[in-house]
Amino acid sequence: MDDLEKAILISFDESGAVDSALKAQAVGYCQQIKETPSICSICIERLCFSKLVQVQFWCLQCLHEVLRVRYSSMGPEEKSFIRKSVFSLACYESIDDKNLVRVLDGPAFIKNKLAQVMVTLICFEYPMIWPSVFVDFLSNLSKGVVVIDMFCRVLNALDEEFISLDYPRSQEEVAIAGQIKDAMRQQCISQVVRAWYDILLMYRNSDPDLCCSVLDSMRRYVSWIDIGLIANDAFVGLLFELMLVSGFPDQLRGAAAGCIHAVAAKRMDPKAKLTLLQSLQIRKVFGLVAEDNDSELVSSVSSLLTGYSTEVLECSKRLNSEDGKAVSTELLNEVLPSVFYVMQNCEIDETFSIVQFLSGYVGTLKSLAPLTETQSLHVGQILDVIRSQIRFDPAYRNNLDMLDKTGKEEEDRMAEFRKDLFVLLRSVGRVAPDATQLFIRNSLASAVASNGDVNVEEIEAALSLLYAFGESLSDETMKTGNGLLGELIPMLLSTKFPCHNNRLVALIYLETVTRYMKFFQENTQYIPLVLSAFLDERGIHHPNRNVSRRASYLFMRIVKLLKAKLVPYIETILQSLQDTVAQFTTIYAVSKELSGCEDGSHIFEAIGLLIGMEDVPLEKQSEYLTALLTPLCQQVEALLLNAKAQNPEESPAKITNIQQIIMAINALSKGFSERLVTASRPAIGLMFKQTLDVLLRILVIYPKIEPLRCKVTSFIHRMVDILGSSVFPYLPKALEQLLAESEPKELAGFLLLLNQLICKFNTGVQDILEEVYPAIASRVFNILPRDAFPTGPGSNTEEICELQELQRTFYTFLHVIATHDLSSVFLSSKSRAYLDPMMQLILHASCNHKDILVRKACVQIFIRLIKDWCVSPYGEEKVPGFRSFVMEAFATNCCLYSVLDKSFEFRDANTLVLFGEIVLVQKVMFEKFGNDFLVHFVSKSLQSAHCPQDLAEQYCQKLQQGSDIKVLKSFYQLLIENLRRQQNGSLVFR
Repeated sequence: MDDLEKAILISFDESGAVDSALKAQAVGYCQQIKETPSICSICIERLCFSKLVQVQFWCLQCLHEVLRVRYSSMGPEEKSFIRKSVFSLACYESIDDKNLVRVLDGPAFIKNKLAQVMVTLICFEYPMIWPSVFVDFLSNLSKGVVVIDMFCRVLNALDEEFISLDYPRSQEEVAIAGQIKDAMRQQCISQVVRAWYDILLMYRNSDPDLCCSVLDSMRRYVSWIDIGLIANDAFVGLLFELMLVSGFPDQLRGAAAGCIHAVAAKRMDPKAKLTLLQSLQIRKVFGLVAEDNDSELVSSVSSLLTGYSTEVLECSKRLNSEDGKAVSTELLNEVLPSVFYVMQNCEIDETFSIVQFLSGYVGTLKSLAPLTETQSLHVGQILDVIRSQIRFDPAYRNNLDMLDKTGKEEEDRMAEFRKDLFVLLRSVGRVAPDATQLFIRNSLASAVASNGDVNVEEIEAALSLLYAFGESLSDETMKTGNGLLGELIPMLLSTKFPCHNNRLVALIYLETVTRYMKFFQENTQYIPLVLSAFLDERGIHHPNRNVSRRASYLFMRIVKLLKAKLVPYIETILQSLQDTVAQFTTIYAVSKELSGCEDGSHIFEAIGLLIGMEDVPLEKQSEYLTALLTPLCQQVEALLLNAKAQNPEESPAKITNIQQIIMAINALSKGFSERLVTASRPAIGLMFKQTLDVLLRILVIYPKIEPLRCKVTSFIHRMVDILGSSVFPYLPKALEQLLAESEPKELAGFLLLLNQLICKFNTGVQDILEEVYPAIASRVFNILPRDAFPTGPGSNTEEICELQELQRTFYTFLHVIATHDLSSVFLSSKSRAYLDPMMQLILHASCNHKDILVRKACVQIFIRLIKDWCVSPYGEEKVPGFRSFVMEAFATNCCLYSVLDKSFEFRDANTLVLFGEIVLVQKVMFEKFGNDFLVHFVSKSLQSAHCPQDLAEQYCQKLQQGSDIKVLKSFYQLLIENLRRQQNGSLVFR
């Protein structure tokens, strides 16, 4: 063993026993050898003498790389030497008399690598330099199995490297593939096909593995060779014999099926294609799918049947002649029963392809009315297939019920798997609605009549069919309950399945009832049954927490839709929900499952929607609301009373309890409108004010508990919505508490509350704003960094994200103030100190912020401030220094330098909107500052950017003539683009 072989062995070592420094040295040595001019001779010599597979692999890999990189620079003698040597290796010949080792005796991966080297040579030399390569190879096949196997590997490697369209190809590769295929078609492909036939005939009994290799090669080449070479009585007869004779191994039979599939999939004129498909006599293979449902053969035959059916269907679509349609229909009618059998009885990988085919088939039925008896039978079989495929595996029943990790994975897998099947169901429902409804009714009846514990999956599947079918129905059909729907829905409501305690069954039952809600709008006689389904142990009182929570949410949706129709049942509903309401708010009764989850509050939202209607008499409304709010507020008061005396272990539970109560009251309030609580029934408004008073005390007792602050803030949002201006007396205390010691995330939430107040009450909140703005500005300017936020690795921390969110919210807050006639807030005696930092902040953002929408908002702030604070060109300055700041800093940096920057992309829609605002602000500045603006902007700013005199003059004219904003915008864009071209990126403006 010489140094090279030792180095190769060390470099390939994966045991970890070799020192890393030694391994690096070995890799370096191999690389050094690889770069020597005589590397091809070194490799070929090693391949003749070394029995070490690592050395053989390294040499072949090296040859492959060198040929790809250096072939064009090699001399004719070197190319000839490599060609002859590699071909000799591939044909099991000696390169010279001393040749002791045959590469073809090595393992499969060595032979595959040799095939790759051969294909690289073929790519460079066939057909111009080495036209006889395939013919020469064919003459060597008589040497037996080892050379035939190598020939197949070369053909397969050629397909994978250049010919197959399953991989993305460069234009060069496509051109090479076309050249090779054209030459092979003209020169040798008929001989190759003859060789395939002879090999299969000779070795079918003695060497099935070799025959599989031949069939694999053949399958790949069928798509581009003359189909007549394969689609003839002799070859097709042999393929069917290989497929049908039970004595052959499944792998061989499956490979033969793959070749027939390739023949069926050949791209052809539809008329010729149909004749070909007819000649295949596919009925011969129908019996194979029943042999062994899980075998490799059945999977291959299933693929063949699906591919064949898809091709027949495609011919049917493309042929207009009656004869063509009739033949297609006959062939489809012949093959479909086997396709249905495969779907229902076999474990296969072709489910997606079959569903796609069936969807295509159903699509062709849409134009046929009425359906023939056979087509109606097929529709029924498709529905059977869908039902069998959407059933869960009973082996996962317990996992799915408990929803452990395995159950969750299976549920997610099935949800994805079912999507296409439900699309197919809806298509069938549109083609044959009556047949689909009848099928679902029978499925449901059968499931109801069956032993529930045994057939959990059957019941779940039947309900899922009814649920999915609902998506294909129009609102009108749903409301009127046409056809069997009027029977199906009452049947669903009146049924209590024996397995209703199963999580999946319970959930799909409730989802299905909810899906058909519009039916109950018109058929109100069924409302008691709907309420029972949600209020008894099938829904909100279901033993499984996941089901009861989902039931609460769905019940809330039903209440939203049926609302007034439920007034007669309010007493019944509240009585049924008494225990649930109590459980939700009982002190220390909060379970880990509920903790942090707001699903439970849906019950209170549903109750609020019910009792908040004006249809409910005032006395009853007050009674219901008092019965709910009083105990909730009492619990909060009790928890707050003991807050200082509690021990640390109790504190988290109490805090969670308070959170739950706030969420409950918040959800309850969603059913009440501002008109009701402030105008028509102020007594109800008083109850909410008293509740607000209680909940605001939470901020005093727990000033630093972030979840509680967030929940109270959310409740104040709601009270602003429903109490209107009567909430004002409570705001100073609330805002003071919320602003104290607030973190960036909380401060952002606080600003959102102020935005809501400003948008709702406009100048009505001026006094409040003048009080809180200085404190807000002080906090924000202290928290936010003066420079840009850091970028790059490690900059995306939670803390930085919160600061960025606060910054965005603060810009919005300033924008809301400015655009709601409240800019005088910035000028109050307490706020004046923050005017300069605010102006610098929005100036910087208007020029540089990476979010275009933020930049637009900041420009709009300037527009409003200029309008508010600058009365006329020669009037007294309302804000000393503002006018010169706008002209010198803002106009120059934002209106000129920021748009000259090449990062300002005119092709982006948002950027174009920002540009419109930048043009508008110039128009506003001219209106307010007159010629002072023009003199400064043209003589200083535009001149500094080397703007041509004629363009500057045109700019002045456009503004002075009061041009339309669109005209001004178009001109200014031309001006900027002209300046950009002139500077050619040599200047960077900031």
